[in-house]
Amino acid sequence: QVQLVESGGGLVQTGGSLSVSCAVSGGTFTKSTIGWFRQTPGKEREFVAAISRGGGRTYYADSVKGRFTVSRDNAQNKVYLQMSFLKPEDTAVYYCAATTTYGRTLAVGYDYWGQGTQVTVSS
Repeated sequence: QVQLVESGGGLVQTGGSLSVSCAVSGGTFTKSTIGWFRQTPGKEREFVAAISRGGGRTYYADSVKGRFTVSRDNAQNKVYLQMSFLKPEDTAVYYCAATTTYGRTLAVGYDYWGQGTQVTVSS
């Protein structure tokens, strides 16, 4: 059973930066693609970014491309999402999730999820 725990959310002003982390345990971390999703009330969970098991490949939603960077430290079993030039529309609960298949952008394609961390961007 893979367990994921997000941390690092908070309140930031428009144009600011924030980094959220995902600690992974209980499974074979190095065999998992890790994705980041976000969700606001009343909306479906939206893909943000993902990173391959070795960290050599990443992909992003168009809405965050050039502003967000996903990275991972396989020695520490952690994945990071560095967010810059934040906008009010980036406000959401951010989730990390694990899958064994690279390239998935739908939430249904991920097998394990964290509990989420709130990111709020004030205007």
